Amino acid sequence: MTLVILAAGMASRFGSLKQIEGLGPSGETLIDYSIYDAIRAGFSKIVLVIREATHEHFAKTFTEKYGDKIKFEFVDQELYKIPKNFEYLPERQKPWGTGHAVLMAKDAVEGSFVVINGDDFYGKEAFLDIVNYFKTIENTNDFCMVGYALNQTLSDYGTVSRGVCELDEKQRLKSITERVSIQHLNEKIVYIDEAETNELPENTIVSMNFWGFQKSHFEILEQGFYDFLKEHSKELKSEYYIPTLASLLMQQGSHCDVLASNAEWFGITYQEDVSNTKQRLADLTEKGVYPTPIWGK
Repeated sequence: MTLVILAAGMASRFGSLKQIEGLGPSGETLIDYSIYDAIRAGFSKIVLVIREATHEHFAKTFTEKYGDKIKFEFVDQELYKIPKNFEYLPERQKPWGTGHAVLMAKDAVEGSFVVINGDDFYGKEAFLDIVNYFKTIENTNDFCMVGYALNQTLSDYGTVSRGVCELDEKQRLKSITERVSIQHLNEKIVYIDEAETNELPENTIVSMNFWGFQKSHFEILEQGFYDFLKEHSKELKSEYYIPTLASLLMQQGSHCDVLASNAEWFGITYQEDVSNTKQRLADLTEKGVYPTPIWGK
């Protein structure tokens, strides 16, 4: 099974490349922890989606650390990597989104594959859960998502955006809606929509971009991106997201099983989140969950 790590983001709110921020006791990045957990869970290959400007750094760093433990491939996400019959505005700087990032890994993926962010910590249990899912899945058109309780994914230092999930009675995804400006307010969790404040239950399941797909799903992802470009290629900020692929697959009859994980999630949205993240990683190391340096084992 292949793990695709999305590490080409610009981190506009954070102010620097979160993907290479040293956070563990020996300077481990969050990607280091994901790779370690993936190896323990039985993944056979890592594909890192990066940018041309960071390609050399990522390739050198991670092959030196883990090259004898797992197979690696590095692919670049760039604005110009779109079908030749489309053009985009020269002043556009924003990448085409997570859906486009996954598409960049098409030729590098072997069999079923899992997609995660490079700037999130997902917990070892989540990797084990998703591997077990693919061992037992019966319908090869179906896919899955690891979901987390909303109250476990907020920042104390500002608002966040989350994919809020609606599930059916079988714990399958019915819909996913991107909500922005989510925060704690007066002991409640709220989001702002068209200047209106709305409350969300703290146990609402949200997507943190931990998805499991089949190799055949790239065909639908590719067609969806083509259709997206027909409408949005001349815009500065429109993006093609992974939940769009999920919606397209469900429209064609596939089911998305939501694996409600008990794993511990955390990440760094803002610079102020760094201190808390370092402490949580130090605690996990002290408890023996992870060695340090993590690539030494």
